[in-house]
This record gives sequence, structure tokens and C-alpha cells, in this order.
Amino acid sequence: MDLRFTSEEIAFRAEVRDFFESNLPPDIRRKQVLGQRLAKEDIVNWQRILNKKGWACPLWPVEYGGTGWDAVRYFIFKEESYRAYAPDALSHNITQSGPVICAFGTPEQKEFFLPKLRNMDIWMCQGFSEPGSGSDLASLKTRAVREGDHYIINGQKLWTTNGHRADWMYGLVRTSTDGKKQAGISYLLIDMKSPGVQVRPVVTLDNDHHTNETFFENVKVPVSNLIGEENKGWSIAKFALGNERAGIAKVGLSKARLALVKALAQRVEADGRPLAESPRFREKMALIETELKALEITNMMVVAAMAKGGSKQDPRTSVLKLKGSELQQATTELMLEVAGPHAMANQHEFLEARTGETVGPDWAGTSSPNYYFNRAVSIFGGSSEIQHNIVAKAVLGL
Repeated sequence: MDLRFTSEEIAFRAEVRDFFESNLPPDIRRKQVLGQRLAKEDIVNWQRILNKKGWACPLWPVEYGGTGWDAVRYFIFKEESYRAYAPDALSHNITQSGPVICAFGTPEQKEFFLPKLRNMDIWMCQGFSEPGSGSDLASLKTRAVREGDHYIINGQKLWTTNGHRADWMYGLVRTSTDGKKQAGISYLLIDMKSPGVQVRPVVTLDNDHHTNETFFENVKVPVSNLIGEENKGWSIAKFALGNERAGIAKVGLSKARLALVKALAQRVEADGRPLAESPRFREKMALIETELKALEITNMMVVAAMAKGGSKQDPRTSVLKLKGSELQQATTELMLEVAGPHAMANQHEFLEARTGETVGPDWAGTSSPNYYFNRAVSIFGGSSEIQHNIVAKAVLGL
């Protein structure tokens, strides 16, 4: 298998790199480099820049605003995006609900939602997980009972990322209890401003508000907001999760973070010399670089197979998910080590309040919250335990 890029692909990389260098707002890039949280308007602003270029939704069909790129060009685009410290697109709009509506939506749903999702005129959130229904998603209990032209929804969703920012939710609800539990699930679009929807914050270990629990009490949703057929939502959910795993290894992100760690380690002293010269630290760096190169080659093999007509549901994506998650966590741990005592974010703020002076470099205070937040990447897109099972069955044949 030839994993070298063609001359056309190399030229495409140069085009993408030039676009990011010329169009990514400096304030957004600075926040990304420093590991700071982006405001909603930052994400909207960048998405609209991409939309104006025609690059907002690479995975969508061309007729709905997609780019028509093959798997290799999408891989290059993501690599250059991370290299430039550009924000990821809002996955709930671009890689999950958008492709679902493209594939299963009615003409009316496509006309209303797709332009708004591309341009971030509306913000989606996901309503899949529930208390007791996370990895075993088919056991969900939130009910939707049809009454005339509406469904009446009662229940609870958990880990609703950005639910406090969202205008709409794409959610799974139980519309039947007959037969297998997967058979009675439907996929609905729910207006978050509907009476009876209540969003409560869940503050995570990084002391930030990313996610929520969402309650539904007699929430009326028009039947016209049903995606696909009633009781057929399980297949649609699997399609959506397949899109979520596209590029989930995030090799480019780990490479960019590792390059930043290297540069910062030259400026931080340990035992009277730069940390980058410490044998123990260099050993850690070398191990991560070796594993990252192996992951990159595996990623390119999967991409090459997809470019030749292979399935996006290739079970080897579970290998990418597993190792990609581990390396994202390992690079944030390295950043924590480089930051040293200045990584203690709460004490950092306390000392500044007491002294009135800046304590430590501006990038250090975000290293521990980012470390804590990245503990969860082994759950995103399917937990590591599930990915191990997929690899064992579909790759190793056990």
C-alpha cells in the first residue's frame, strides 16, 4: 500500500495551510494555543468563515453544501486545522445531526435545518445518554407518546454537552416497548425552548460548565420533527455515531500539542537546565512520538482504504479511537509536567488575587483543567471498553 501523497494532494495541503494562516482570527488562535475555552461567538465566527469558503461541512453530500473531498483530502484538512490551532467544527451540527438530516430527513427538514446548521444560525446538542443508559444506549427510558400530530415527551437526558447554549436537540426517545429494546427507539428533533424543557448544569472535574442534565415534562414535539420512521431510530443513531468517529484519532491535535510541549520545555528549567534536556522527560517524549507515528501510519492506512471505496464503518477505526484517546491524554499530561506548580489553576488564581500580580506563564494555568477534561476523551464516541470489544470481535476475530 502506497501511503505517499500525490502531487495534487500536496498542492491541496498548501492551499488549506494558506487559508488557515490568512483567515483564522488571531484572537481565536491565541485562545487555542493557550488552551483557553472558546466563547460561543468564537465558534460561530469561525464556522461562518469556513461556510463562506465552502468548507463548513466536508462530510456532507455536495448537493447540501459538502465539499466533495475524498477521505485523503478530509484527512489533510483536519491535519492542517490542528496544525493551525483552528477550532473543531461543532460536531453536533456538522458531523452528527447534519449528515443524519442529509440522509434521512424530509425535504422540508432539509430546507429548514441544513443551511442553518452550516452557518451556525442554530446550535444543536445531543440527547442520547441517560442515567443508567450510557454505554448500553438501547436501554434508554425517555418516553414519547403520540397524541395526534404531536409526541408528548417525559424523561431525562444526561451529559448534554452545550445544552445550555443549544437551540435544538437531536434525541433518541422510546416510542414502543414491544420486541427488542433497540426496535422501539425513534429519532426526534426537539426545540430546546419548548415548554417543559429544563436544563441544569453539571460542573465537571475541570471546574467548568460543558455539560448538563436535561429534563422533559410533558414536552410537545410535532410529529413532523421525526427523522426517518417511527421505531427505526436505532439504525439512524448508529449512522450518526459512525460520523462522530470520522477523524476521531485526532493525530494532528496530538502532534500540535506535542510540538508546543517541546517548545515550552526549552523555556522551563528543571535541576538547573531546560526540562527538554532531562533524560527522563526526553524518554517520555520519545515514547509518545513513537506511538504517535505508529497511530498516524495506521490512520493513513484506514484513510487509504476508504479512498479506494472502503467503508467508513471500518472496525479499525476502533483502534484509532483507543490509541488516539490515550495519546491525547498523554500529551495533556506532558503539558502538566512542563507547567509544574503553575498548573495548579485554583492556587494560581488565589495567589494573583492576594498579590495583584500575574503568577506564572499565561499558558500554565489552563494545563490542569485541560488535563482533567481530557480524562473523558476515552468515553467520547464510544467508551474504550466498547472499542476493545469491537477490536476483539471484528479485527482479531475472537
